[in-house]
Amino acid sequence: ANMSADVAAEADVIATTPFEVILLQAKIGLVVGAIVCLPALVYFTRDELRERGLWPQSPVARWKLAAIGLLGGGLFAVGVAYGVYAFFPIMFSFLAGFGLEAGIEPTYGIVMWTEFIVFLSLSFGLAGQMPLLITGLSYAEIVPYETFRDKWRYAVVAIFVFGAVFSPPDPFTQLMWAFPLVALYGFSLYLAKLVVTAKRSSDRIRVLGAVRNHWNVVGGAAVLGGGIVYAFYEYGGRTAANGLLRTLDSDWRFLAPGEGLGLDPTTAAAAYAAAWALAFVTVATLWAVYTDLDTTSAGYQYGDPAAIDLDELDAAGIRAAPEEPFREMSEEESLARAQAAIDDDDHEKAQAILDRFDEATDADGVGGDGGSADAAGGNAGGGGAGGGLAASVGDRTSRASSTFLSELTGDDEAEDDIGGYYKDLKFIFDAIRSKSFILLVVFGGVMAAAFTWLYIGGLAAVRADLQRRVPAEVGGGINIITLHPVEALIFMVKFSLLIGGIAVFPVLLYSAWPALRDRGFVAGRIRQVYLWAGALFTGLIGGFALGYAYIAPRIIGWLVTDAANANMIITYQVSDFMWLVIFTTIGIGFLADIPVAMVLLNNAGVPYDVFRGRWREVTVGIMLFAAVFTPADVITMFLVTIPLMLAYGVGLGVLYLLTLGGRRDLSPPAEIVGR
Repeated sequence: ANMSADVAAEADVIATTPFEVILLQAKIGLVVGAIVCLPALVYFTRDELRERGLWPQSPVARWKLAAIGLLGGGLFAVGVAYGVYAFFPIMFSFLAGFGLEAGIEPTYGIVMWTEFIVFLSLSFGLAGQMPLLITGLSYAEIVPYETFRDKWRYAVVAIFVFGAVFSPPDPFTQLMWAFPLVALYGFSLYLAKLVVTAKRSSDRIRVLGAVRNHWNVVGGAAVLGGGIVYAFYEYGGRTAANGLLRTLDSDWRFLAPGEGLGLDPTTAAAAYAAAWALAFVTVATLWAVYTDLDTTSAGYQYGDPAAIDLDELDAAGIRAAPEEPFREMSEEESLARAQAAIDDDDHEKAQAILDRFDEATDADGVGGDGGSADAAGGNAGGGGAGGGLAASVGDRTSRASSTFLSELTGDDEAEDDIGGYYKDLKFIFDAIRSKSFILLVVFGGVMAAAFTWLYIGGLAAVRADLQRRVPAEVGGGINIITLHPVEALIFMVKFSLLIGGIAVFPVLLYSAWPALRDRGFVAGRIRQVYLWAGALFTGLIGGFALGYAYIAPRIIGWLVTDAANANMIITYQVSDFMWLVIFTTIGIGFLADIPVAMVLLNNAGVPYDVFRGRWREVTVGIMLFAAVFTPADVITMFLVTIPLMLAYGVGLGVLYLLTLGGRRDLSPPAEIVGR
């Protein structure tokens, strides 16, 4: 009902199996029943939970439990209401309109559509619990408040990334997802700061007293919240906002008061004003409570000297800090902090951390290992502060911990076992990691370009071009539908990832070639990469052209004609149809690349006998690949496996001819590796 009329007229919700609706109703009933009976289950098992130490030992006032329950329920309801009345109408209107522009009918399966709404509504409701979660973790000291405060940038980035992945690629819709959660995170931080400060300062929270002391601020906040709503609707704010949204080409609009709720405008406007006034009063009350707390006696960093964030201090701050955080620090933690300071080129801070840790452990009678003296000696005789201190940290680390990987790779005699292969892989990975920024730029740039092309019309163009190739006797061609609201977007993301992976392969090969050659996996200079990339891309593009021009149209035409002759209504899911296109176009290119890759590997040092003798392992690997990346169907798995094995057989035949039956290989004998 909240979509535009033309889009809503084209959107349908269908059942694809006879028992789908009744099973969905039963499933919803089971879920609701489980949620309703959960409090009773916890109540009746309280004695058993108490015996196992899973029940709070100290009594908690019932009014506090009731307040927490009401707050949690209210936040959950607000989150769900925001999704239902604000987010979903915009998102579904966009998704349906985008599908129609691409020639895809928005025909949603009842189960997929309902589960999508339910789970996304639950995500909004659970996101509304953020204040309770952050406050509870901070109060219980499971996660310190300072961690939530100092890592707020990561939280904001995670919120925007999650919104970019799980919401439509419409900037306004993504902002509608991200901004409320960012504001909620800020509110959660303030609430956590309030309760943690009260706990650390041993001061009680007096809400009514704080409201009486700051009644003017609280009252002014109520008037401000209600006045904003009144001014928005009375003085043209809604019209101006809708005009701005129309300019931004967004389908979202601010409705008139009461529209869609069955309320008259006056009553609805009064309810809106009261809700906003209550929200402003809540924020003002929290400010008043915090203002009245006695924070002067709370000690350093809200009363807990051990809560100092040492990462934010410089060398002078480390030396001036209280001893508590160093006394509670383990040796591994001190070494990690010192190493982090060395990585930041702050050797003075690293030395200060080691010195303060040694002082704290000596004062506790732990007995250090002479770390400060060792570090000083290392500085004096190690050829500089950086080298001596780093050596000291490394020496301490070797004494402080012994890991499986260090044992695995530390034995020089194990060069030929798994430890040796681990060293090879680590060496290659380190070589690639130094070029990680370039790899990321290439992968991200190509992926973004492919997604943008599909989004602005590429998907519709491919569909229309292939539909023109359908035999004329079918009459009307193929109906492409989407059963899941975001099915088309998910396909575009997967396809873009595939194209990005193909594009980044030559760069990856170029970056890893020196390391691969040093470890004996390949032979030849780095210019061989150009031969590899050129040959593989030639095979891929040639196979793609063959598939798109001849194979894909004929297979699709045969399938459509067969269904039409059986009096079937030809309606395909967009993901299944487009993956069929990809398998019969790009897939043909991959088949062509298998013999090409075998010739290149033989030229790099892999003998013909290895390819011929390992055909069983190759068959198992191909079947495993087909089982993972094709639908869960044995016939489909074999339909994918057989062409891949035929391509492998073609590659063996080509190598047999080029190597004269395996009597000589394409690489010089000295470069052939026996791995």
